[in-house]
Amino acid sequence: MKHIFIINPSAGKKRSTRALVDSIQALDVPYEIAFTEKTGDARRIARAAAEGGGAVRIYACGGDGTVNETANGIAGFENAAMTCIPVGTGNDFLKNFGGTAALFADPENLWDGPAFPLDAIDCSGRLALTVACSGFDAQVADDVHTYGKIPLLGGQGSYIVSLGVNFLLRGLRHSWTVILDGKPLPESSFVLAAVCNGRYYGGGFMPVAEAKMDDGVLNTLVVRGVSRATFLRLGGDYSAGRYYKFPEAARCYTAKEIVIRSGDGKDIVTCLDGECAYSREVTLRLSEKKVNFFGPAGCSPNATCVPLPT
Repeated sequence: MKHIFIINPSAGKKRSTRALVDSIQALDVPYEIAFTEKTGDARRIARAAAEGGGAVRIYACGGDGTVNETANGIAGFENAAMTCIPVGTGNDFLKNFGGTAALFADPENLWDGPAFPLDAIDCSGRLALTVACSGFDAQVADDVHTYGKIPLLGGQGSYIVSLGVNFLLRGLRHSWTVILDGKPLPESSFVLAAVCNGRYYGGGFMPVAEAKMDDGVLNTLVVRGVSRATFLRLGGDYSAGRYYKFPEAARCYTAKEIVIRSGDGKDIVTCLDGECAYSREVTLRLSEKKVNFFGPAGCSPNATCVPLPT
């Protein structure tokens, strides 16, 4: 069994990277360490390891972007499994594991942990493990990268600025056609659409609290074109998975295929586990490929799942 640690050194401070390498070297297992230098490296390294044919366990050491790239690299390979060692600042993916999330920080808890398959969202061949969102929230995530370049803002500061700019200065409503399993919704104006396999994105927002990562079902939450006042009013409940309190504005569907088509010629921004893509038509469906995942004993990707109230 090979153990390959893919480390994104830019996801954390040099001190944390050094401490991580020390903890890896303390393991009594054969290991390799690979450092990423640019976008796409984690996917490339993971794919090469999976294509080797032997049993391999891959550790994505970074933030949600590193997790996403690694998952895209090994999806569909039965001989490969991955896990996550949080080095980034967001780590929304691990929030799905609830109280066991902290255990992922120590490789000693992971190397012989149980493996299990996870579903994934397919967006034109590119996979997301947790949430694929289009519209307002995706634009906020996209602009965070721009405002993050401003000195002194930091990660949280750039997110707040992006949220404020998009809410106050840009239009909330998008002219879309949304098609669920071949049937278009009657509306033509939408704020956002969030296709959920997991439950967290955007620093802890949980649009669909009942979404499970291994049940073969995608939960698609659609928010219709509402005013700023209405959107502000439902924001708190939306972020906590209580969309059902606003049936006039938000509905959740379990379609197998979701198509979002621009009605005004403008690109749709779609955020896949924090990584943004742009197109005038987006097609999302449950991936035919599974992602084998392993973690600490007793962990569950559905630990924070909350059933719908009856």
